[in-house]
Amino acid sequence: MNVLQSVRDFAKSLIPARFRRDIVTIPVVRLAGPIGMPGGFGASLSIGNVATRLEAAFSVARAPAVAIIVNSPGGSPVQARLIYERIRALAEEEDKKVLVFIEDAGASGGYMIACAGDEIIADPSSIVGSIGVVSASFGFVGLLDRLGVERRVHTAGENKAILDPFRPERPEDVAHLLQLQREVHETFIDMVRERRGSRLKHDEDLFTGLFWTGKRGLELGLVDRLGDLRGTLRERYGETVRIRLIGEPRGLTIRRGGSDGVSLPAGLAAEALATLEARALWARYGL
Repeated sequence: MNVLQSVRDFAKSLIPARFRRDIVTIPVVRLAGPIGMPGGFGASLSIGNVATRLEAAFSVARAPAVAIIVNSPGGSPVQARLIYERIRALAEEEDKKVLVFIEDAGASGGYMIACAGDEIIADPSSIVGSIGVVSASFGFVGLLDRLGVERRVHTAGENKAILDPFRPERPEDVAHLLQLQREVHETFIDMVRERRGSRLKHDEDLFTGLFWTGKRGLELGLVDRLGDLRGTLRERYGETVRIRLIGEPRGLTIRRGGSDGVSLPAGLAAEALATLEARALWARYGL
């Protein structure tokens, strides 16, 4: 019997893991970086650059679940919602569970994406939450006068130049912006309530834009458990579970001119500015 079992084990070892029914393969998609940030020397998330990876992950045969690593300080609420919707649509089409693992941060739009998970697992020190909306800019009123520069702006539509940083801020412009923020915020809140349901604890600060550690997020119902990807998957699917990382886009592309007319210096300047904006997003959470 022992010899027979040894023969069986040897024969089984010759079969590629993807064809073995006793080994569970879990595809993993890593979603890292600010959301919807143009350019930059780091990664930026948008539905355009994650859709192919998501579809590949959900198409892995016999995988009972898809694991998604989220490490994002937020960004565009539109792109975050599009990514969220694509994940949920694929999960329903393929009838697979979604396990989301938060690394350094799943905050603001990053947490919106995380809500696509049937379960959210975080590190005790992860940053989670920040369920709010923010707009930030600078005012340069009077700067051009001191520089001796005349600025000329012509519009068709009296509100086309609303919130122009070179003009004094108007109360009615600020009121309009705040109304837009409230609408986006309400959409975000509704999404979190729909996905987290009764797991959410009542806390008056929950939807104020505050953020917490993963440990506190567990107490608030923002996450389901504390842990890491490998340990959680082994606990759930056994020691032989195989993790299959769905590849990310390779390398850094810098445009050097062409049909878009962007020169190398101008392109580098734009990349550098986008990188600073991304750095500011991470710094908001002390990261």
